[in-house]
Amino acid sequence: MTDAPSGGAPSGAAASSAVPADEHAPAASAPPQPAAATAPEGAEAPVGAASSGAAGRGGAHTGPPGAGAPPGWDPAAWRRYQLRRERARSGPWSVAPLDWSETARPAAPAPPSTAVLVCAAAAGLAAALFLGDGIGPGLLLAALPAVAAAYAAARTAGRAARPWTLLWALGCTALLVVPVLRDAAWPATVALLAAVLAGALALHGSRTWAGVLLSPVGLTDGAVNGVRWAWAALRSRSTGVDRDRWLPVLKAAGVAAGLLLLFGALFASADAAFADLLGGLVPDVTIGDGPLRLVLFLLAAVLALAAARTAAAPFRWDRIRTTAGKPRSRVEWALPLVVLAVLFAGFNAVQLAVLFGGYDRVLASTGLTYAEYARQGFWQLLWATLLTLAVIALALRWAPRGGPADRRLVRAVLGTLCALTLVVVASALRRMDLYVDAYGLTRLRVSVAAMELWLGSVIVLIMTAGLFGARLLPRAVAGSAVAAALAFGLLSPDAMIAEKNADRFRATGKIDLAYFQSLSADAVPALDRLPEPHRSCALRGIAEELAEQGRLPWYGTSLGVYRARQILDERPATARAAVCSRLGTFSGRSG
Repeated sequence: MTDAPSGGAPSGAAASSAVPADEHAPAASAPPQPAAATAPEGAEAPVGAASSGAAGRGGAHTGPPGAGAPPGWDPAAWRRYQLRRERARSGPWSVAPLDWSETARPAAPAPPSTAVLVCAAAAGLAAALFLGDGIGPGLLLAALPAVAAAYAAARTAGRAARPWTLLWALGCTALLVVPVLRDAAWPATVALLAAVLAGALALHGSRTWAGVLLSPVGLTDGAVNGVRWAWAALRSRSTGVDRDRWLPVLKAAGVAAGLLLLFGALFASADAAFADLLGGLVPDVTIGDGPLRLVLFLLAAVLALAAARTAAAPFRWDRIRTTAGKPRSRVEWALPLVVLAVLFAGFNAVQLAVLFGGYDRVLASTGLTYAEYARQGFWQLLWATLLTLAVIALALRWAPRGGPADRRLVRAVLGTLCALTLVVVASALRRMDLYVDAYGLTRLRVSVAAMELWLGSVIVLIMTAGLFGARLLPRAVAGSAVAAALAFGLLSPDAMIAEKNADRFRATGKIDLAYFQSLSADAVPALDRLPEPHRSCALRGIAEELAEQGRLPWYGTSLGVYRARQILDERPATARAAVCSRLGTFSGRSG
C-alpha cells in the first residue's frame, strides 16, 4: 500500500532515507548551538540541530527517547540523539532500540475506527466457534474478518492499494485455502508460513531485501501495540457513548437473537430433516471446551488487531539502507569465480557424458549400485546449489563498480555461473528421479525435490535481474516462494506419494505398505486403486486414524478428509491383521 500525503512519518523521518541520520536542518530562528559538548562521548548531537532554553544554556534536555523535543530541535533528530546517549551510557549491553529500527518506525496511527474493532471481535468470535473442532473451512472464515479489519484500518489511515499489495493479499488468501483442501499437516504448515509472509508484505508494501526479510517482524510489533491501540480507543469511547445511537442497535440484535432461538427450536422439533441440517450448520459449543474457545477468541482478536495496526502504521523497512561492500579489482574479484565456473563446467561435462554414455558403464567403473549412485549425489548437489547462491550474493556485494566495462564483466561471470548451476540443479533432480524409481517416493524426497526446483527458479530470476535490472528481484523471489508453497499444497504431496508408489507396484510388484500408514487422508483416492488385499492393508492406518477422530462438523473437515470418508464408507478396509502382517504392513510400527 502507499500512503496519502497526510499520513506520513514525523518531520525529518521521511528524509532519513535520503540523507544521513545525523544531518538535519536546524529549525528556523533557532540559534545554532554545539550540543555535542553536553553529550557523552560517541553520542554527538545531530549536525545542524539547534537548541534553546535550558538546552541552549548547556543543560541537556532530559527525558526518555521519543519524548518531546526541546524548542528548535527536529523531533526525529532529537529522538535519534537521545537513543545514542542512552546507548552510550549503557555500553555494549544497551537495551535501547537500534538505529535502523528507529529509522523504520512509523508515526503513531489514529485511533481505530468502529469498523476495525467490530471486525477484530468478529475474527475472534469466528475462531472461537469454528476452530475448536479442527482446521478446515473454519480457518478461512476466521481470517476473512481480520482481512476486513486491515482494509478498514488502511482506508482510515489514507493508504491506497497498489498492484503488488493486491497480489500479496490474493496470494495470502489463496494460501489459506490449502488447509481447507488438504488433510496433511506439513503442506498446510508451509502454506500458513508463506501466508504470513504474503500478508506481511501486503500490509507493509515493502520493495527492498530489508523490507521483504523484516516485514514479518512488523507483525509482532503490531500484535503488542495493537492491543494497546484498541484498548486506548475503547477507553476513550466509553466516556462518550452515544446511547441514542447504539441502544436501538443492541435492542434489535437482542430481539433478533431471541426470535432465532425460539423459532429455530420450534422448527427443529417439528422436522427431523431440518433439525439435522441445523445441527450440522450451527457449532456445537459446550462448557467443557470453553477455555479452549476463549483462547482461540483472544488469539484471533489479537492477530486481527495486529494486522489492522500494521495496516494503519506499517514499519518503513525500505528506509533502511545497506552499504555495499568495498569494490574489488577485476582480477581479485573474477579469478575465484572463473575457477569455480571451470569446476562447474567440468562436472557438467561428466554429467552429459553419463547421460549419453549410459549408466551401466559408470556403475561398472565406480562399483556402485543404481540406487547408491543416485542417492550419493543428490544431497551434495543440493548443498552445491545453496552454496552457489551464497557465493553469488557475496560476489555482488564486492563486485567492481568502475563503469560499463565492470558491469559487463559482472554480468558475464555471474551469468555463466548461474547457467552452469542450472545444469547442476537438473542433474540433482535426475538423480532424485533415479532414486525414486529404485526405492519409491517419500515425504522427505518430494520435499527436497520441491526445494531444488524452487532454488532453480531463484537462479533464473537472478539471471533475469542481471539482464533487465534488479529492482523487482526481492519481490520476485518472495513471490516465487509464495507461489511454490501454494503449488506444493494444491498438488497434494501425500496423494502424489501414494500415486507414484501405486504405479511402481503395478510396474515392479514392490510396495512399502508400512510407509502408507503414516500418510494423511489425502492419499486415500490413490491407494483405493490398489488390488486387494494390498488396498485394505495400505488404508488400514488411515482408516483407524479417521475412526479415532470421529465425525467432525463441516467447518472442521478438510476436503481431503471428506473424500476419504466417502471412499471408506463405500468400500471399507476389510483385510485381516494377519494378512496385512504377512505383507509387511506393520513392520517398523509400534503396536
